[in-house]
Amino acid sequence: MELSVSWPAVVAAIVVGMVIAWVWYSDWGLIGATWRKLTGVTKEDSARAGRRPFVVLIASIIVTALALALACAVASGYFGGGSPWLELAVGSVAWLGFSASTLAQHNGFEQKPARLTVINCGYQLVLFLGMALVIGLLP
Repeated sequence: MELSVSWPAVVAAIVVGMVIAWVWYSDWGLIGATWRKLTGVTKEDSARAGRRPFVVLIASIIVTALALALACAVASGYFGGGSPWLELAVGSVAWLGFSASTLAQHNGFEQKPARLTVINCGYQLVLFLGMALVIGLLP
């Protein structure tokens, strides 16, 4: 089985991941104000943190895009070809097995609000599916 990764698809998935993060968590986005209230992270806290959170975000999205591209390549090789549906299945399994389950464990033991867990798990689901779909659609 030969693994083939589309580097343009990986780059596009990284861009899509950054857009999803911005739409989800920014102060102008879908959940930003609610997320700030639940976490207690103020705009001033974010300003004091500087670029560090963005460096972590970019690095983690790059790793996620690469991991999804490799997982999609393995699945495509195993099933004899890829499709957007297969890539969405890979994204779903990766989200459930690695992201949602881990986040639920941490948030449960850290006694974070259930609503925050739902917000963050929802973001991760949209992120994984969006990135996997881009990987599946681009050659």
